[in-house]
This record gives sequence, C-alpha cells and structure tokens, in this order.
Amino acid sequence: MKLVGIVGTNSLESTNRRLLQYMKQHYGKKVELEICEIADIPVFDEPEDKKAPESVQELSKKIANSDGVIFATPEYDHSIPAVLKNTIEWLSYTTRPLINKPVMIIGASNGSLGTSRAQGHLRQILEAPELKALIMPNVEFLLGRSLQAFDDDGQLVYKEKVQELDQDFDEFISFVQLTQKLMTDDKFFEKNKQFSWDQVANGEDM
Repeated sequence: MKLVGIVGTNSLESTNRRLLQYMKQHYGKKVELEICEIADIPVFDEPEDKKAPESVQELSKKIANSDGVIFATPEYDHSIPAVLKNTIEWLSYTTRPLINKPVMIIGASNGSLGTSRAQGHLRQILEAPELKALIMPNVEFLLGRSLQAFDDDGQLVYKEKVQELDQDFDEFISFVQLTQKLMTDDKFFEKNKQFSWDQVANGEDM
C-alpha cells in the first residue's frame, strides 16, 4: 500500500513532520509512506497560462498515484496554517486529486489539547464539493505536548499515544482497503476531476 503524508506547515522544526517521520519508520513493513512538503507551493492565484505550477502538479501526481493521504496539521489561531489552506486551494482548482481519496487527519501541538480545532476545520474543507475527499470517520489523533513527545532517535515516547496511533493506523489501512473495493463500481464514483478556468469565467463551476 502506497500512502502520501503531507506536512501541513512550512516550519522547519514542526513536530508534525516528526510525527510523519515516526510513522514512516514505525509502519515501514506495512506501507510505503512518502512525506511531502508544501513550502515551495506558490501563493494561490489564477496563472496566466491557466496551468498549475510545477510544484502543484508534482504533489497532485503523488496524491493521485497513492492509495491514501495523511494530513499532519498544526493548529494556528484555532485553525489550519495558511500555507496548508493555500495548497488545498491549488489542488481543488486544478487536478482535484483528492476526490474519492481516503484521508486520515493527524496533528501535533505543544498545547495539551493537540490540534482538535484545526482538525475539525480541515475535515470541513476536505468535504467541499471541489475536493470530496473520503475522510476516515470516528478517528482524531491528537498529539499534545509534542515538543517533548519524541526522543533523540525520533521515537514517540508517550506509550499511550503509541498504542492509540497503532490502532488508528490499522483502522486507516482497513478503511483504504474497503474504499478500494467500493471503487470497483467506476460509474458510481465517476467525478469531474479536471478543473477549467474557462468554466469559472463562464460561471459554470462556482
């Protein structure tokens, strides 16, 4: 199984990146997890040539070719970082690779509450008509006190959180497998994934 993990911030010291790195190592025998950065994604705007920037196209291809996506988001001012929202806007207005794509949401924060508000907002965003991601239900992995959560080898030191993440991740694998079975009915799940700037100009895709 091939998964894509998206670091939802451009911070070089983010514990969300460390959380994905831990998962890549810890679950390496179960899945192939590629960690993707979004720092090089430009500010969202209609490009003159009406084509997505190369960095957006590259991320879109990785998502499209994956079996599922894991978003690791911090919480800024009770919501997701602007850089993550910016990236999602590019994806929703170009290739739309998240349509019918299984998604797991996780988050790390130094606060005791983790990233509960940000995760709630991210769920709402990913359920938008232009995105239609298949978000894993009933799972909310919140890693609080994240600055003390990893040792020098990158291992998660909170035993209860290790057990929780193990269970959540196994459930996500099952969710991806179930989704793949449902996707055999191509006609039922067929969606218009390709965005057109001309449609917006004509008021057809608002």
